[in-house]
Amino acid sequence: MASISGIPSFSVLGRERMTGVDTAWLRMEHPTNLMMIVGVMMFKETLSFQTLKTTIEQRFLSYPRFKQKAVQDPTGAWWENDKKFDLANHIKKIKLPGKGTKSDLEDYVSRAASEPLDFTKPLWQFHLIENYRGGSALVTRIHHCYADGIALVSVMLSLTGESPEASLIKPKKTDKRPRDEMDFWTSVTKPMASVMSGAMKLTRGLVEQGLEIAKDPATMREFATKGVELAEELRKIAMMQPDSKTRYKGLLGRQKRVAWCDPLPLAEVKVIGKALGASINDVLLSTAAGALRDYLERNGDDTRGVELRAVVPVNLRPVEKAYELGNQFGLVFVDLPVGVEDPLDRLEIVRTRMAELKGSSQPIVAFVLLSAVGMGPKILQDQISGLIGRNATAVMTNVPGPQKPLYLAGSEIDEIEFWVPQSGGIGMGLSILTYNGKVQFGLITDDRLVPDPHNIINRFADEFEKLVMLTLMGPYGPEYDGALEQLFGDKPAATHSVPKRRNR
Repeated sequence: MASISGIPSFSVLGRERMTGVDTAWLRMEHPTNLMMIVGVMMFKETLSFQTLKTTIEQRFLSYPRFKQKAVQDPTGAWWENDKKFDLANHIKKIKLPGKGTKSDLEDYVSRAASEPLDFTKPLWQFHLIENYRGGSALVTRIHHCYADGIALVSVMLSLTGESPEASLIKPKKTDKRPRDEMDFWTSVTKPMASVMSGAMKLTRGLVEQGLEIAKDPATMREFATKGVELAEELRKIAMMQPDSKTRYKGLLGRQKRVAWCDPLPLAEVKVIGKALGASINDVLLSTAAGALRDYLERNGDDTRGVELRAVVPVNLRPVEKAYELGNQFGLVFVDLPVGVEDPLDRLEIVRTRMAELKGSSQPIVAFVLLSAVGMGPKILQDQISGLIGRNATAVMTNVPGPQKPLYLAGSEIDEIEFWVPQSGGIGMGLSILTYNGKVQFGLITDDRLVPDPHNIINRFADEFEKLVMLTLMGPYGPEYDGALEQLFGDKPAATHSVPKRRNR
């Protein structure tokens, strides 16, 4: 009795019982919110279709789960081997219309994010775009029931190498993870360890033991004895009031729109965060709030007092299990102060609110809820999903990726974007990914509500520039002067005059 996700499962007549959390994500599928994680990798070179196919066969399909279908019957949800599995059903070659511009690719990815996967087959696809900006692009669609974002990032990394030659070699089977990969996953999970403290460690242990958290009174008592106030957090979620009503919320349609902007230099974000006493995540969330505010104002909307609630996934899997499939994450709820005009005031509010989440058991409660609803009747799940959807505006994910170039099927990956699904009535998803010294932003919206997400995403750079200029205006100590001068070309003055910046 074993499971790729690390949680025990039952096999019956060649089937494997799906975990409660994975079942929950499978059953959240709805025509207006498909439960797909959609990604796109961009290459300056032309990617060989045959080489890509070989890479998928040797690396992606080394995970047996991806040859299995997700099936449901009156007894629950199951993983079942696809006896008619054919790789040709999952890999396609596509040519964009026109000149293969960024706009053409955004249109194609928008359509791909709006079309459901074929539930008679394993729920994943790769689309090779052969004519993107003189190079290639690779669009990926994988259903959320297979794994969460952290696990799927690991899966995608397993398809790559640190050189063109390394990406073409068939990897050897081993039970040990490479040291550099373990170091990377430590960097992913370490920030959340400081936020969740002992509560997350306890939850990880319970997840690995495969305990039915929602059903086991002894488990709940164990939480209580360790000071985890699950009942209080559950009450907060149950009593949560809707956030501000804006054009970002409303009746959803079936068509999604995606957009992404040119990446920001990660080094600049780090220095600005340090100078302002904030984390990288604080800076990025504050920047997002500013871009959302500007879009509302440009459309003539009143932003006074507007608060937009974001649902933020929190990884609960230990570093040594980062590469395994399945869903092991919780959720926290962060209110973004979109109504605050001053960028520094907005950043301080975000920083304070994120600090208040330290020690919170919100992610544990969310994990318990997802486990419970996945094992219970679908009507219960719909009620929980509806509650979250009514009281939140967006899903926001922030994933730290590798800080060196990677190669797939012999070609260097230039940019990576991804979008996570939204559940219930949530119509917006923001994805932040750091890769190779750059911060990359992706946005997905409902076409009925926000048909032009590029007019939001393109404001990110401008909002960050505001923080840069305000930072350069401030008097900071010598420990920051060198870093700021190195990045921006001029030593910041101790007065409130804005120094001239050198073009970057």
